[in-house]
Amino acid sequence: MADVAARLTILFVCTGNVHRSPLAERLLATRLPEARVGSAGTMAQPITGMHPATRSVLEELGGSGAGFTSRRLTPELVAEADLVLGFDREHRETAVRLWPVALRKCFTVREFLRLAREVGEPVLRPESAHGEAAPPREVISRAATARGNLAPVSQAADGIADPCGAPYDVLLACGQAIDAAAATLATLLRERGRAQGTGC
Repeated sequence: MADVAARLTILFVCTGNVHRSPLAERLLATRLPEARVGSAGTMAQPITGMHPATRSVLEELGGSGAGFTSRRLTPELVAEADLVLGFDREHRETAVRLWPVALRKCFTVREFLRLAREVGEPVLRPESAHGEAAPPREVISRAATARGNLAPVSQAADGIADPCGAPYDVLLACGQAIDAAAATLATLLRERGRAQGTGC
């Protein structure tokens, strides 16, 4: 197994680190255990334990809420991550304000997946000289390059709405959307190159 310091580090960001980013953290970690996956909120307060409704949705989707503590987004968290994924553009923009050189590794979740789809074959299944999948940091770099070359979309198209205060079925639907995104992310980022050094 690759040295833990060399694993891909993925950070999900929402507002309170209560619903969306904790769900994404735990659902992707289940699907991509070789990565280091974390979450934070732009306005989060440090609270030990996952919100009961979030935990219920997570467990229904096959994840575990054990050992979770919410935390506020910091420049250090942005700097340490290889990929920062927000749920609205304001989350991506806050991460970039905290660590401006992180622009090329900060996206919304749906933006990153959209760029991968729109670029098509070279990003989804790029081939190395040996016919193997490209390392995930190359996938991230290509998505960043594509962002400047493709037509923009609406803010709503790049976001996953905040379920805070909504009925449980809205939170469950949000969790299901995040789980689907996590499945695609895991496919994109699972590769032969996890032993490479940090970068991006």
